[in-house]
Amino acid sequence: MTRIESDKRKIDKSSEVIFNFLSDFNNFETIMPDKVVDWKSDSDSCSFTISGLASLGMRITEKTPNSHIKIIDEGKVPFKFNFLINIEENGNDADVQLIFDADLNTMLKMVAVKPLRNFLNMLLDELQNISL
Repeated sequence: MTRIESDKRKIDKSSEVIFNFLSDFNNFETIMPDKVVDWKSDSDSCSFTISGLASLGMRITEKTPNSHIKIIDEGKVPFKFNFLINIEENGNDADVQLIFDADLNTMLKMVAVKPLRNFLNMLLDELQNISL
């Protein structure tokens, strides 16, 4: 598995507020970039297409209140993956890091790691800017 980690980012919201937002896939659409289309979701699963790349499905499988969310691939996906969201209370704020573990072949690894890391950091940027 290839591990791709976002920066660890301080978000000026409580860990509870961040956890509640990110533990419901219906909220994710608001932080997705324009290249994400055909978004479909319920609270625990979603599917979408990244324009020009691939269609993905995901399901939340574990939730530890205010600290951890584990998401796995679901349905027909181009590669197996786990997506982890780690949230740490830091006073009135929270530190958030996104970790994407993917079963990438050598060729895909060469072209996908940097865009995926950028994507994870972009999600954190959006999370910082959204009104929760």
